[in-house]
Amino acid sequence: MGIIKRLREDIRSAREHDPAARSDVEVALVYSGLHAIWSHRVAHRMWQHRPLKTPARALSQVTRSLTGIEIHPGAQIGRRFFIDHGMGVVIGETTEIGDDCMLYQGVTLGGRSLEAVKRHPTLQDGVVVGAGAKVLGPVEIGSGSAIGANAVVVKSAPKNSILTGIPAKDRKRRDEERQPAVDPAEYALDPALFI
Repeated sequence: MGIIKRLREDIRSAREHDPAARSDVEVALVYSGLHAIWSHRVAHRMWQHRPLKTPARALSQVTRSLTGIEIHPGAQIGRRFFIDHGMGVVIGETTEIGDDCMLYQGVTLGGRSLEAVKRHPTLQDGVVVGAGAKVLGPVEIGSGSAIGANAVVVKSAPKNSILTGIPAKDRKRRDEERQPAVDPAEYALDPALFI
């Protein structure tokens, strides 16, 4: 996918996730979560080349100072990822985030080990993480799951789970709690949508 199409897809995703978004221009200019994601994509490409690891870290720190969102350049992030509000979000180096995921402000996807191994969470497709939640260690959160505000997650959970509490406990998501899945066809790039 080309850069322009990816940027448009990101803007469309932000508008789908935030009912307060009034226009594509507004989203592109003032959404710090989107700016952090765009910067991360550049830093991540740099991170993949050994001589550019330090500049990649420097870029991520400049972005943190501008947006309040810290994403390690080693983190792997899928498509249509959205960070709402974003201040205080921290995403660790070995974090893996699938497509169509969303984080609210104050979320930490952090580690619990000092060893140089996979030590950060994996969020499968369609996971939503509530404000202030902490997901710690190499846990895997199944697709379609939701993590409640201020939950502290230290164990893996199957798909379509709801996780709440400290430490978080998971339960199966009830039918009435299911959010409609994001249909990738909704992101077909009709140029009229971006005028």
